[in-house]
Amino acid sequence: MEENLNWLVRELHALAGELAGEQAPAPVLLAIDQGGHASRVIAFDTRGMHLAESFTPISTFRSGNDRVEHDPRELTESIRTALDDIAETLGSDASRVAAVGLATQRSSIVCWDRRSGKALSPVLSWQDRRNAPLVERLASHKEAIRERTGLVLSPHYGASKLRWCLDELPAVRKAREDRRLALGPLASYLLYSLLEERPYCVDPANASRTQLWDPQTRNWASQLGEWFGVALELLPACVHTRHSYGHLEFAGRCVPLIVCTGDQSAAPFASGAIDSDTIYLNVGTGAFLQQSGGCGDPRLLRSVAYSDEERTIAMQEATINGAAAALDWLNERVGIDTHRAALALARAKAARSVPLFVNAVGGIAAPYWRADIEPRFVGEGTEAQQVQAVVESIAFLICANIELMRAGTSPHRVLATGGLSSSDYLCECIASLSGLPVERSSLKEATALGIAYLVVGHGAEWRPPVTFETFPPAADASLAERYRRWREAMDAAVGAGA
Repeated sequence: MEENLNWLVRELHALAGELAGEQAPAPVLLAIDQGGHASRVIAFDTRGMHLAESFTPISTFRSGNDRVEHDPRELTESIRTALDDIAETLGSDASRVAAVGLATQRSSIVCWDRRSGKALSPVLSWQDRRNAPLVERLASHKEAIRERTGLVLSPHYGASKLRWCLDELPAVRKAREDRRLALGPLASYLLYSLLEERPYCVDPANASRTQLWDPQTRNWASQLGEWFGVALELLPACVHTRHSYGHLEFAGRCVPLIVCTGDQSAAPFASGAIDSDTIYLNVGTGAFLQQSGGCGDPRLLRSVAYSDEERTIAMQEATINGAAAALDWLNERVGIDTHRAALALARAKAARSVPLFVNAVGGIAAPYWRADIEPRFVGEGTEAQQVQAVVESIAFLICANIELMRAGTSPHRVLATGGLSSSDYLCECIASLSGLPVERSSLKEATALGIAYLVVGHGAEWRPPVTFETFPPAADASLAERYRRWREAMDAAVGAGA
């Protein structure tokens, strides 16, 4: 099977090499990006040129402060709808689609029936924290779990959610009794639902976010399964990022899907090969920082960005839950459009006296790792000043993690992608406080481009049309003082919540 996969990659490169002579039609690649707000399908050529795009929004269901769900059937149908739409857009060029890649929300899980394919649970989002009590009971094992998985013990990851489904959902319990239960990362469910072969497998990026996967063995760990109460025989088979997953029906043809990974794992590859001197920052609903190598500070995560038969690319990573999600939180409480106000912020007009924001939206992730603290302002301010305080808190969290990443490494820049990177003020704050230039990429769909690059197979011809806007470091004493006071406020909040 792997030899067939290698043949396909060679064919993609051979076809791309014939472009100049127009001896054959150029191959087209499809990148499926299933995210928290929508399912996107984007078509690229083998150089990274955007050809067509389809976008299907999805629903998110929230209950209380800790439950965030999606409808599994809606997610599957949203992808099928996006595939149909892009086939119509491509027209006769749909026949040129040679391969597909998929990226999904990491840490999101679902349970389903292996016989019928019917979902037996909602998709419990990566933002979901409903089984925090189990995580608290495992506190005595947190160091061992961190050492084994590279992850900080947290209810955001999949294991506690899988255990909740096993304990709380009668349909899941009955399917287990009847030996027809399938469960695991969202990626596994989508592969099973979309591909003709109905594979039951999972890639490293999504497997690792269950907190049941050992990056050393690249397989499930029995001790972790025992601690979380999840039987490993129920879980999908572990495979590489690049793998012959199966075939997707597209425009009347069966097209091979050869890459599956997590959305944030794909994003750093948007411009091509990983650069160890770059900190990759993708800022959307959450913010995610990644850098290859690093010394492994226990407050940071270790992750596998990519693996195949020949190599594994490991990253140190920081996760921030409250990026655009923090602006959403504020939007529900004030009378102005917080997202528009955030993008309109500029250094020249920034207020020097603003409240501080304890950014615990979705729970505080790196570098503090506390899920039990409520977001709040320290000090008074107008609605506009509160927006500034929230944007600054995002920059402050990013810079606190950059400080940890720089231990033992010498990054030359921060490369920013994602919707919230459009905020000039956010980029300016990060550059000023970190002392590193922030280069904002013009690429709007970093995850999809990263998927396409991985499908191409690290081709030398990869040349996406990208430009960079640089925000050089500039001293700002007032901002630096607010950062110092914010660190004190966060330390106090974390200490008070202990």
